[in-house]
Amino acid sequence: MLGDRAGGAVKFMNDAEVDEHVRRFSSHPVLGPAARTLSNLRNWADRNSDGWAYWPKPARSAAKLMELIDRESEHYWRGNAVNATPAEYRRALAPIKAFRTRQGADFLIEEAL
Repeated sequence: MLGDRAGGAVKFMNDAEVDEHVRRFSSHPVLGPAARTLSNLRNWADRNSDGWAYWPKPARSAAKLMELIDRESEHYWRGNAVNATPAEYRRALAPIKAFRTRQGADFLIEEAL
């Protein structure tokens, strides 16, 4: 977890968690692009800073995306339907797109099918 400005905790996924979500949801029309986008952001942060685990801004921008992926992962493990919608994904992407613009970053944001 990372701290946010109000002192609360922000969700953080380590490298293994990100990679597992990429594998788990590779064929899902919403969570596949969501997990790959998170991986792309993580990889960009690793190439352009001390790394994903040490630079909090990229993870903060992806907090809503990580929460969406985590929520749906819980459904997956419980054997329930994974119901993430393209609209939820678009909302989770808004802070990531803002981060990408502010940083002049070139990582790929995948669109939901």
